[in-house]
Amino acid sequence: QVRLEECGGGSLQAGGSLRLSCLAPGYSTGTYCMGWFRQAPGKEREGVAIIYTGDGSIQYGDSVKDRFVMSRDDARLTLYLQMNALKPEDTAMYYCAAFPQRGSNCPLEKYRYSRWGAGTQVTVSS
Repeated sequence: QVRLEECGGGSLQAGGSLRLSCLAPGYSTGTYCMGWFRQAPGKEREGVAIIYTGDGSIQYGDSVKDRFVMSRDDARLTLYLQMNALKPEDTAMYYCAAFPQRGSNCPLEKYRYSRWGAGTQVTVSS
C-alpha cells in the first residue's frame, strides 16, 4: 500500500531539536522525489528538504540549510528530518510528500508532488 505517515512533531522551546519520521511503505521500488514540506498559518506550503531516491541527492530550502538534516533508512522504509537550532519561525505543520521521478532534478516547489501525508505539527516557542 502506497502511503506516507509522519510522526515526531511536538512543542518545544527555541534552540531545541526534534526528529520527524515519515514511514513510506510502497516506495521501495522505482525512483522518487520525496521529502518534507511545511506550512504555517496564512503562508504557502514550502519545501524544506527533498531527496531523489535514485542517487540519494538532497536539497534543502534556504531557511533551513545548516540546521536541518534529512536522511533515510531503506530497511525501515522511513525518511527522517533532524531539526536543530529550532526557531519560532519554524512553527508549522510538516508534511511528507512524494512523486515518481526519473532523474535527479527534484523540485522544492510543491506542485508536482502527488502524494501527501496528513502532517505533524511542530510548535517552537521563544
